[in-house]
Amino acid sequence: MYPSPLSRPERIKNLGYDFARQPKERIRRCNLSGASDFITITHVDRYGYPARADLCRTSGLVFLNPVMTQDAYTEFYKHTYRPLVSAFHNRLIDARTIQDEQRGYAAEVIEFVAPEFQGKPMRNLLDIGGSTGIVAAEFVKAFGCKATVVDPAPDELVFAGEMGMQAIPGFIENVNLEKGAYDFVMICQSIDHLLDVDLAIKRMRDAMTDDGVFFIDIVDFRAAYLRNQRIEDAIKIDHPYYFTRQTIEAYLRKHGLRVERVNFAADHLHVGFLCRKCEPKEDFLPETAWIESFIDEVRQIQNAPLSLRHG
Repeated sequence: MYPSPLSRPERIKNLGYDFARQPKERIRRCNLSGASDFITITHVDRYGYPARADLCRTSGLVFLNPVMTQDAYTEFYKHTYRPLVSAFHNRLIDARTIQDEQRGYAAEVIEFVAPEFQGKPMRNLLDIGGSTGIVAAEFVKAFGCKATVVDPAPDELVFAGEMGMQAIPGFIENVNLEKGAYDFVMICQSIDHLLDVDLAIKRMRDAMTDDGVFFIDIVDFRAAYLRNQRIEDAIKIDHPYYFTRQTIEAYLRKHGLRVERVNFAADHLHVGFLCRKCEPKEDFLPETAWIESFIDEVRQIQNAPLSLRHG
């Protein structure tokens, strides 16, 4: 029952989730660049689990390494994800309690996307990582489109199905999607949860019509660690990947998605990107000078005096 009088570490410990014993895979090559020159930037996550995160010196991409297997994440999302987030924040966060928050979030995204559909109908929407379908449902109300929702948590997809949407359980990397079928594809607050971002973005682009619109948002890794001046606060076992504007834009250009507009969310953490198709540029990567500057900043945060840190 929340709120609980127990401390955060006690609440998390009481869940009994043994992250150290979960099956994992070692990442040998960067998902963005294919390179294998990594720097380890932390050995623990915000929950206190022994989660190591590496940074690729060729792309600037940050990722858990080793990372849990897909089967382990499937079980994690079924049984542990919502209880863990609830324990961390000391309030109940589940498929029902998040719906009001999701409606508010949907209104913000709809306002950002709407200019792209002035004088043009939105017919078919694909929502990847769509949870309960509340965000997609708000789009259906606003644009009169049909919606398909994909999510690895079947219990949350029940709500989407009850609202008349096509609900597909699973990860975008595995599910079957019709190519060229959707004039709007979105992945909201979910790209950080995926296991193969390179494949996922390719598959989402393939699902778009030629003149389709794509929306993606990220938790800005720099904003997350600068908030409390701690790398560990920005790392969590439910996010295999951590993005900056530079790394996500490299993924998008690599797979033929051009950023047309950018939106900084009200939470000061998420950054949204509205994209359209363009010619892929497979070797597109962030500039080396930016990567070196990024690495230097991470090192400065790691070694900041305790008096400058919060939380």
